[in-house]
This record gives sequence, C-alpha cells and structure tokens, in this order.
Amino acid sequence: MALCRIQLALFLSLSIFLHGVLGELVCENLPKNLCAFSIASSGKRCLLENYSSKDGRVEYQCRTSEVVVEKMADWMESDECVKSCGVDRNTVGFSSDSLLEPQSTAKICSSACYQNCPNIVDLYFNLAAGEGVFLPDLCEAQRTNPHRAMIELMSSGIASGPATSELYADVPVGSPFNANAPVASSSSYSADTPAPAPYYEVAPTPSFYFEDAPALAPF
Repeated sequence: MALCRIQLALFLSLSIFLHGVLGELVCENLPKNLCAFSIASSGKRCLLENYSSKDGRVEYQCRTSEVVVEKMADWMESDECVKSCGVDRNTVGFSSDSLLEPQSTAKICSSACYQNCPNIVDLYFNLAAGEGVFLPDLCEAQRTNPHRAMIELMSSGIASGPATSELYADVPVGSPFNANAPVASSSSYSADTPAPAPYYEVAPTPSFYFEDAPALAPF
C-alpha cells in the first residue's frame, strides 16, 4: 500500500512536470488513477470508461467528454481534495448515485470540501441540478436533518436517474462557479436569498471563497 502511494505521488509529480513543459493536458494521455476529476486544457472534463477486452478482462480508458467546465482548465485534482470530498479516483462515468449515501453527501458538503475544492463541488452541483436538486439546499438539509435530505433526494427521482455523462451535459443551469449562469431554483431558495458565489483564482492549489454567501456550518 505504501509503495503504491509513493508510485502515485511520483507519477503525479512527473505528470505535473511534463504538463508544465508541454503546456497541455490531454485526457487520453492520463492513466486510470488520474483520469476522474481532471479537466483538459480544452476545459472539458475527463471521463473514465470501462469495457471488456477480447479475453474477457475489464479494461479502462480515459477520454475527453463533451462536458465543458466554465473558468477551469488544465486541472488535475489534488489528493487533499479527493480525501476531503470522499471521492474515488477510479470513479467510472459521471454519476449522482453517491449523493444517495449520507456519508458521501456529508463529505461533499463539509467545509473542507465545499469551501476548498471547486472542481469537485462544480461537478456535484451540476449532477444534483440534473436531478432537480439545489446542492446548497441539500447541504443545509444534510447539516440540520440528514434523514429529510435523503427523503428529498429519493422523491426527486435521483435513484432512478441516468448515471452517464449525458446527465451532466444536459443540465440547463450553471454551477456556483459560473458567475454568468442562472441560479438553480429550489423550494427554499428565493430571490432575496444570497446564493453561494465563490471566487475562483487560477492557482497551483485550488482556492476560492464564497463572497456574500452564508457559510455552511462544519460537520
């Protein structure tokens, strides 16, 4: 296990170095363990897919999806955010299923993730919106009444929703990181309520803050 972590760290460092030299991040050039949650230089999300080889083995490949992320590109997610948000680098496709798990939702809504990992929050904001759920409202419900939050998710039809890239690509609203996009509507959100409006700066380490927005209480 320790050897695998060292190898992953070395590969990540080498990838970042080569990216700095070559100046371009291409999804198809990424290995399985760095594909999910990465964003190509084109601004499109990388998508990990699996398929059966001729000999019956399950193989994986990283490809460029059609999902464009506003104001983010050349992004390889940090180990810190992967851990803070409770996500898996080997995640195949884009799926909202993890939002049905209270522990996963609590991780995504935690201050460590929600306030510091814009890439992952952007992904799940849009996945939730595709199911008719406003992520900030879900996080508030998760903080105050986790059981109610799960009931609302189930009633939204998220359990039977598609777990593919089309789900994310067809979302008509923008994430909280797209200042020019309309805000998703919800039962408890009104025009008088300030929506989370994080400020994103291009930096080696993901860094942003929510300007004029109510802070989520830590879990």
